[in-house]
Amino acid sequence: MNDIYHPNGGHESQLPRRSAQLVSLSVLLFAEAGALAAAAVYLVVELLVDVPSSYPAAIFVLLLAILACVWVGLIAVNALRGASWIRGAAVVWQVLQVSLGVGSMQGIFARPDIGWLLIIPALVVLVLLFTRPVLQATMRRE
Repeated sequence: MNDIYHPNGGHESQLPRRSAQLVSLSVLLFAEAGALAAAAVYLVVELLVDVPSSYPAAIFVLLLAILACVWVGLIAVNALRGASWIRGAAVVWQVLQVSLGVGSMQGIFARPDIGWLLIIPALVVLVLLFTRPVLQATMRRE
């Protein structure tokens, strides 16, 4: 199943050993992608049952949510594969997520609960991105 048969009679595991930090990073990124997918579904439902003030704006926001979901999902998958480019992509997404969280804590319709739900995982991902096991797993290999 997960083993490769060698002619000398031995078996070698096909899956590389992943650190807990790398797996945790990927799980959080997959959770963020799932939240974006849920937001996209919510936006589709809202588009079908309510009349937006601007259809082009509503469709644009829906497309942005879908694009973000796919992008974060790709970052999560490639984090498990140890791709070096995911660090920069993940940092950019987490900074954007923190700024959305801070923005949701301010103004007339402030929602600190949503703000913290955006900020806390983003900060955890930022910390995990720079742990030694994640850096080693995502180093560029020549």
